[in-house]
Amino acid sequence: MSVADKVRSPCVQVCALDEQDVCIGCQRTSDEILRWTRMTNEERREVLRNVAIREQKVAL
Repeated sequence: MSVADKVRSPCVQVCALDEQDVCIGCQRTSDEILRWTRMTNEERREVLRNVAIREQKVAL
């Protein structure tokens, strides 16, 4: 798998965890951030689905 085929990180270089241990920049948990480089593309897609759900909750 080439680098171009990998699911890219949602990191936006705003790295700070809130009270729920979720990054205020990318909406990933600290565990998701730490494991990202070892995840499969399917695992990364699942994280991105969870990120989208968290972003919707923040917007409310």
